[in-house]
Amino acid sequence: MAGSDPTTLRALIDRLARLVQAEDWDRDLNPAQMTALSYLSRANRFSRAPAHVADYMGATRGTVSQTLLALERKGLLESQASATDRRSLTYRLTPLGQARIQDRSAFDAALDALPAGEAAALGGALDLLLKELLLQRGGRSFGACRTCRHHTARAEGAGWCNLLHLPLSMQDGAELCHEHTPRPMERT
Repeated sequence: MAGSDPTTLRALIDRLARLVQAEDWDRDLNPAQMTALSYLSRANRFSRAPAHVADYMGATRGTVSQTLLALERKGLLESQASATDRRSLTYRLTPLGQARIQDRSAFDAALDALPAGEAAALGGALDLLLKELLLQRGGRSFGACRTCRHHTARAEGAGWCNLLHLPLSMQDGAELCHEHTPRPMERT
């Protein structure tokens, strides 16, 4: 079913998405729960509120709130009052949630089986496709902090966020941020 016309590409992407979602159901999580868990495992400390998860998933806040509650009931997430606004919650993965994210799926194995050049080309193409879709829909990029226009590198891999006026650890720089704004040379 290889091809480059939009109809064929959409069919391939749709089929892959449905197979991945079916695999999520087989592993006792629905696709929304798996996406939320995956996002929270990669989000920085500033990007773990329900509204951020909803923006990332392109879902309503009510739907995401129910998703997060289900993950908390399953022991995969813990909620805590935000350090900056006690009325807001932030979420973090429990050790059980971390272990769940580390579980390798058949899709992960299929990705691992791709030759390095093919994987790099696929990654580049999917990144461009996502950026174009976000541009058309006015969505947020949710990129790694260190790739943001507000990030300034500091000694020993640490950084500084010029938007929030806060120091960033090396780990912060590698994680996803809801405030991410691509640098001018990147298109999103």
